[in-house]
Amino acid sequence: MAVPPLVALHEAGFDIALVVSAPDKRRGRGSELSPTPVKAKAIELGLPVSESIHDALEVDADLAVVVAFGQLIKPDVLEQLAMVNLHFSLLPRWRGAAPVERAILEGDSVTGAGVMQLDVGLDTGDIYAEAEVSIGDDQTADELRVELVEVGSQLLVDTLRAGLTNPRPQIAHDSSAEPVYARKIFTDDLRLDFDRPAVELHRMVRVGNAWTTFRGKRFKVWQTRIVDDERGLPPGAVEVRDSKVLAGAGEGALELVVVQPEGKARQDAKAWTNGAQPTGDERFGS
Repeated sequence: MAVPPLVALHEAGFDIALVVSAPDKRRGRGSELSPTPVKAKAIELGLPVSESIHDALEVDADLAVVVAFGQLIKPDVLEQLAMVNLHFSLLPRWRGAAPVERAILEGDSVTGAGVMQLDVGLDTGDIYAEAEVSIGDDQTADELRVELVEVGSQLLVDTLRAGLTNPRPQIAHDSSAEPVYARKIFTDDLRLDFDRPAVELHRMVRVGNAWTTFRGKRFKVWQTRIVDDERGLPPGAVEVRDSKVLAGAGEGALELVVVQPEGKARQDAKAWTNGAQPTGDERFGS
């Protein structure tokens, strides 16, 4: 998510004295060291790169722009270098690590991007500018990220060009609401419990990497649709009806569209049922 803002700043003509990114990591089957995407893009653009935020204090910068940095910046750095953060929510809702995912999981209809002052708190700084983005009922987290990054990159450039003046305190869109924290997403957060309503399960699938078990093995669900279920399919039961693969839920049902049994590639759900031939008494989660 940090690559498009970097490119936008570069193309807008800002003098980027240094790019700070995480250390190279071992990725892929060969476990070779690979740079982060933002480091790779910085090198492509001919920009200097460092792994230490303290190096930003040595390049005579006027301002640091922080995007998806993944760690709190220490007070001694903040005291010496002004910083703004491009954050992907409408603060103070969804401060923290996973604002996009949490917005979807909670069924939010709108989110956004904002340019804010960086301070010692976790996404607590004053706001320079915000832009709202609607969340579609079937929009995935990946799709929403793309839209937020596009909107946020332009907002960042426009805000810096206009000058950083008169930031406002964070005010919830619902004035009675308290700040909400977007804790990191863990594997168990995306385990599908089919006793829950279909609408909640569909949100988990939209986040990505949603999973359950079938016949004792891990089973991922990548795409679903919410359907009415007048027949009352039991939670977790699988049924092929009118060429659709349905899974019962605590309320309503899900149409399974793309699935991935353990050890296999993603596939059309109908192709999976043709091979697996699930019986009427089998359930997801078993």
